[in-house]
Amino acid sequence: MKRACQLAALAVALTCFIAWAAAGQNHDPAISSLIDVEPSLLLLRPPGVNWPSYNGDYTGRRYSSLAQINVKNVPQLSAQWVFHSRNSNMLEATPVVINGVMFVTSANDAFALDARTGREIWHYSRPITEGLIDDASAHHNRGVAVWRSRVYMETDNAHLLCLDARSGHLIWDVAYADAHKNYGATSAPLIIKDKVLVGTSGGDDGVRGFLDAFDARAGKLLWRFWTIPGPGEFGSSSWPGESYWYGGGTTWMPGTYDPELDTLYWGTSNPDPDFDGSSRPGDDLYTDCVLALDPDTGKLKWHFQFTPHDLYDYDATETPVLVDRDDQGQPRKLLVEANRNGFLYILDRANGRFISAIPFVKKLNWAKGIDATGRPILTGVKPTANGSRICPGFSGATNWFSPSYNPSTGLFYFLALEDCEMYYSKPERFVPGRTYYATGVKRIPGERGQKILLAYNLKTNRIEWQYPQVGAGRSWAGTMTTAGGLVFFGDDSGSFEAVDARTGAPLWHFNTGQEIHASPMSYAVAGRQYVAIAAGSDLFAFALLD
Repeated sequence: MKRACQLAALAVALTCFIAWAAAGQNHDPAISSLIDVEPSLLLLRPPGVNWPSYNGDYTGRRYSSLAQINVKNVPQLSAQWVFHSRNSNMLEATPVVINGVMFVTSANDAFALDARTGREIWHYSRPITEGLIDDASAHHNRGVAVWRSRVYMETDNAHLLCLDARSGHLIWDVAYADAHKNYGATSAPLIIKDKVLVGTSGGDDGVRGFLDAFDARAGKLLWRFWTIPGPGEFGSSSWPGESYWYGGGTTWMPGTYDPELDTLYWGTSNPDPDFDGSSRPGDDLYTDCVLALDPDTGKLKWHFQFTPHDLYDYDATETPVLVDRDDQGQPRKLLVEANRNGFLYILDRANGRFISAIPFVKKLNWAKGIDATGRPILTGVKPTANGSRICPGFSGATNWFSPSYNPSTGLFYFLALEDCEMYYSKPERFVPGRTYYATGVKRIPGERGQKILLAYNLKTNRIEWQYPQVGAGRSWAGTMTTAGGLVFFGDDSGSFEAVDARTGAPLWHFNTGQEIHASPMSYAVAGRQYVAIAAGSDLFAFALLD
């Protein structure tokens, strides 16, 4: 009898599946049991109907193959729905969409939404953690990763959660760092093969950075790469005594992956203490680096350090974008990064060899340029007890918000900030439970920041066009580009905006009425293209007028 019931249930499920498949994508997103994200979907590039990971695909290009919305009809774009989050006033997540179901996070909560209407399908709720410090205390969360029928997210106190994509029920919960030791988490996980990769925040708070890989099924730790070498390891000379335990170098944004080279690329944050380097002589490996790792073992293949012995909080957690281009008839596998220190770098991602770097902001006084090996040529300007004017400022010339690359135009798009601040330094001992800046920065009276959308031409190695923003220079919004010839981004006045990808000419905007601290994405349901972005405590979705 039991066997007969099981067969009957299976027959019903198969009938439902066949009916859904025959209907194409005109299905009810509430049938989330049909979500099964196979590795082949994660390997697909560029993304189209689905947006299966934080950056859309492993390259970090944030380029959508959808072209229904284009330069001619984008003025007809209109808001379709708004989803309001009740437990965060500043969403930083990029949604993930699989077969018409959208997954998004807010603080420690996760939601599954009907991507056509914004209707809530399920909601996983977890209280925010009390007693955290610095970034973790803001409870920011940048999204989920999806694999098979499971959804993965990080919590503010550095737990990795595995949820059932069909119901939101918790499957397992792994604490991968001790929040009482100043660790937190703000990132979206990244799935590589059958592994979930996660990092931590706390790079200004005296922690030892690392990157973890967990078995996606069981939640078992498979490997850990420490970004601050221990005694006797290569690079340990920068970390005398016990200082390696609180050297920083956290991994608080997701990386990118090249399946052909089978190489994972992940950025690391600043060293600790931030503004006083007397306790950490030398280059302070592996802070301010992009790391090339074997995803199966966590072994280091190569590293490139953008800001050796960083005294300015110039994290290298900006997205390492993977671009393939022909150079004099030869294919090149490149890594492009607009770094927080004010220089845009191109590396050979097969071996980490430095190719070029150019400054992309005018207000830049900590270095004169980059030498032939990729090291900065320092000016000697550094934080002092009485304060030093240093450019870029504490927020950097750019930051974690996403860049994008359009293979049709050959242009790389990102938001830059022209700004300077007064940097102060005072020796400080590490104290558990406190931040570890030694000491800080102040705004300069009369100094006003300027946000600019830049388009960099990889072929000519110069800025192709720029679009200055109107505002106070305080936006933290990223970009996304499409096959429709558009660049979408959050501008500095709280509007979601679209410009021509070739010329930068403004074409459309929507005033959200809120600050934007997130990056946009695109997807399609039932043959209709949508673009979405979080602003303030709301998530907005747009499509063309019917």
